[in-house]
Amino acid sequence: MDSTPVKIDIRKIKENELADFLEKLNERSFRAKQIQHWLWARGATDFEVMSNLSQNLRSALDENFVINPIIEDLVQKSSDGTIKSRFALHDGHKIESVLIPVPEDNRYTVCVSSQVGCSLTCKFCATGRMKRIRNLDPGEIYDQVRLVNEQSLSNYGHRLSNIVFMGMGEPLLAYKNVMDGIKLICSEEGLGFSPKRITVSTAGIAKMIEKLADDQVKFNLALSLHAADDHKRNQIMPINEQNNLAKLMKSLEYFYQKTKNRISYEYILLNDFNDSEEDAINLSKLCKAFPVRVNIINYNPIDEDSYSRTGLSKTDAFARVLLNHGVRVTVRKSRGEDIDAACGQLANK
Repeated sequence: MDSTPVKIDIRKIKENELADFLEKLNERSFRAKQIQHWLWARGATDFEVMSNLSQNLRSALDENFVINPIIEDLVQKSSDGTIKSRFALHDGHKIESVLIPVPEDNRYTVCVSSQVGCSLTCKFCATGRMKRIRNLDPGEIYDQVRLVNEQSLSNYGHRLSNIVFMGMGEPLLAYKNVMDGIKLICSEEGLGFSPKRITVSTAGIAKMIEKLADDQVKFNLALSLHAADDHKRNQIMPINEQNNLAKLMKSLEYFYQKTKNRISYEYILLNDFNDSEEDAINLSKLCKAFPVRVNIINYNPIDEDSYSRTGLSKTDAFARVLLNHGVRVTVRKSRGEDIDAACGQLANK
């Protein structure tokens, strides 16, 4: 029987636990901060590169701990400049992240995953056809941003300007890990990113939206809405059966009152399903209780699907109804469709 002790992932332990380990080795307490700097700011994946630590300390770390970074597995570049990356995790599972450059607006956004797969089965989303295997660790969330930031610098000479949690998985069902990952991303020891440049998107879990408010988060919130009445939303998003629109609107109003952070609705237009004038009027009614921006998104086909994309003239008419009702609205251009990197297409194909 193998009696080899299992090494702990050093990125999962708290700084005080690391300090206790170092004290037993008679090492000075400041070494903990040096190690944390190597792990997060420098992205070290091997203890041997930690050159300001003694060889004895590096060996002790290697004997007791392991570093489990995500590893770039496959990269595809779209004709529009979008870059999709598939990353391999230490246990063999894979996730995807997307770099979306919009140089004319000086925006370089990473779309981050929070879970391996997803449990929500939204009908228009490829990830929803995968089963949820596990939540990502805070370090795996952090690594996506760090590596895609390097990708943005090498390809476009520009740091990331924005982070959106709109990749694989439901962030609010990986709540603690997502919060811890964001804390690392925003920390001085990490990437020093402003939370105001981060948006977390949810399919709509009312009690967790209220928890975000109670936790006084500093980042922005997006609701994947996609239908403005319960009957239609139930058909395409089963989660709505337990989190209906009345409950969601109440939780979002609570979130806004507690945080004053920006809220947006993501709305994918599905031809002849949710794109009528009546749908637009219903949507405008959901925009009255608190300030909100509606982002209209093109539908991006996935295999063997019964939905189709709303045409340009009908999309413009839908947006015009919203504008006429005083709603702030943006029609988003799909990016990365040719490499299955657009909204709803991430599925490790």
